[in-house]
Amino acid sequence: MRVLLLGADGFIGRRVAERLLADPGMQVTVLGRRDSADIRFDLTAGSPGALARFLDAVAPQVVVNCAGATYGTSRLLIQANTLAVATVCEAIRRSREPARLVHIGSAAEYGPVQAGGPIPESTEPRPVGPYGVSKLAGTELVLASGLDALVLRIFDVVGPGSPSASLFGRLAEGLRRALEQDELQVRMPDLSGYRDFVDVRDVARAIQAAAVSAATGVINIGSGHAVRAREAAHLLVRASGFEGSVAEDSRQVLLPAQAGPGLGDGLYRPAEARPVTEPVPWRQADVRTARDRLGWRTHVPLEESLGDIWLETACRV
Repeated sequence: MRVLLLGADGFIGRRVAERLLADPGMQVTVLGRRDSADIRFDLTAGSPGALARFLDAVAPQVVVNCAGATYGTSRLLIQANTLAVATVCEAIRRSREPARLVHIGSAAEYGPVQAGGPIPESTEPRPVGPYGVSKLAGTELVLASGLDALVLRIFDVVGPGSPSASLFGRLAEGLRRALEQDELQVRMPDLSGYRDFVDVRDVARAIQAAAVSAATGVINIGSGHAVRAREAAHLLVRASGFEGSVAEDSRQVLLPAQAGPGLGDGLYRPAEARPVTEPVPWRQADVRTARDRLGWRTHVPLEESLGDIWLETACRV
């Protein structure tokens, strides 16, 4: 199977690239802005016609779109998460043999929901903030494109490679600094919210399963369990051996970059703009559709995901 992968430099995209390249049944071509890509192309600036010519040259059977931005101004988020998706959809439509499209969406598209139960795909999306709105707009473009397309709505991704601005990336760096400098306290935003944490390696497996499936529409990808962020943070603290305290600032809430999928693809780095707040106290995926239509379920427990984040942080030179 010929696969064209977009966004292979991001947190999720790197794991997807590793998994697809290791599959002898897949011939993978990477398209992106960096020199490491097989095809250099900027989705936020290139035209659909130019991208269609690349598609005709590669003739992929599946396009996997992991590209996107979690950070930035409203304008930058729309460029990366909405306009770029429109370019991809239009290019596939114009190509000689339109490929199947697997697009990576976000649980932030749902917005606030009633606490206490899982969120099915039938839930009416009500995103808050530019990130969730821009991701939902991209999803709607895919669903309205008329293509053979599937959107994977990814919940809260954790695991090795977590960006330093993510919730656990930030905590791990804080713990390392505290241990090195004999500090007794690490400061974090409010951790009272519940999130559905899923390991990035499980997400990559879901994307691989989606590429070879015939499923269309929207499918949630999560663990199916809501965990208080504070409890998850304590698992990371325990893995580090830190014996001090974690102080929470109630004036700061979980951000989409901290609790969301943290896609990233090198388009916009965290330092270029601050993320916006996303007051969503509860996220839990209903994962029955993923099990039924993709034959997928999680394999990596949260404690292992967080332990791997700490191991990676502690070993970083």
